[in-house]
Amino acid sequence: MPQTISVKPVRLPAPERGTDLEVRVTAPATGSGLPVILMAHGFGGSMTSYDPLVDHWAAAGFVVVQPTFLDSATLAITPDDPRHGEIWRFRVRDVTQVIDSLDRLLAAIPGLPERVDVRNLAVVGHSWGGQTVGMLLGARVIADDRTVGASHTDPRVRAGVLLATTGTGGEDLAPFAREHFPFMSPDFGQLTTPTLVVAGESDDSPLSTRGPDWFTDAHRLSPGSRALVTVLGGEHYLGGIHGYNRTDTTDESPQRVEAVRLTSTAFLRTTLGQDADAWAAAVAAPPVGSRIDEA
Repeated sequence: MPQTISVKPVRLPAPERGTDLEVRVTAPATGSGLPVILMAHGFGGSMTSYDPLVDHWAAAGFVVVQPTFLDSATLAITPDDPRHGEIWRFRVRDVTQVIDSLDRLLAAIPGLPERVDVRNLAVVGHSWGGQTVGMLLGARVIADDRTVGASHTDPRVRAGVLLATTGTGGEDLAPFAREHFPFMSPDFGQLTTPTLVVAGESDDSPLSTRGPDWFTDAHRLSPGSRALVTVLGGEHYLGGIHGYNRTDTTDESPQRVEAVRLTSTAFLRTTLGQDADAWAAAVAAPPVGSRIDEA
């Protein structure tokens, strides 16, 4: 495997969020014209999560930047914190600040800025992180009065990958989710940025009344979705993408993790102009443990 370099934390001042925004930067040790992936963690995660994916992407020639959001277990913000109810908004501000600050973040690794093409930017998110970056791709939040919220689409983002990303809200949410996560109500109608949706075949979330197909909504309802990758037998962690040897993985499978690695990498390499044939090859011969349905 090619050598990679990782630096953490790189701190960005963010007075309005009450604590600095901390970011990890991981990059190939060599290469030029490198594209960038902004990776958004799920609830409770941090910049140190998703090593099975980050290691693969960096070895494949991507620079990966990972912010730690306010819901991270490393920050231990409680429900009585005044920021708690607005964490989803802070998340969107955080990813926008990371993009605004790419030059500063890349400079944490000597010589890296000259090797990176910051115009070649993709976003990837898992679970709640998928909803976060989905808003940069064009998704919006539906309010309690059923009005569609403001657009946070970022034209600097050229592609996206949504991993086990929550579906529509309203009656599709379980009562607990309607009470505690009312913002989990996306509208995908304006998500037009080229996107790959990845869902677990057996991801039966207690947050929804619908079952595993809830996690396919971003594919079915988004004009920007190019394909749906179904991880066969996969549950919410898609075989363990969030970390090596994690005890909370309910569907541990190196094969499933590899399917996510290979399909996400192939899609991004083609969409970002690195390899015109990579995605077509993946579609022609899907990785073991996966099924690909194009839009």
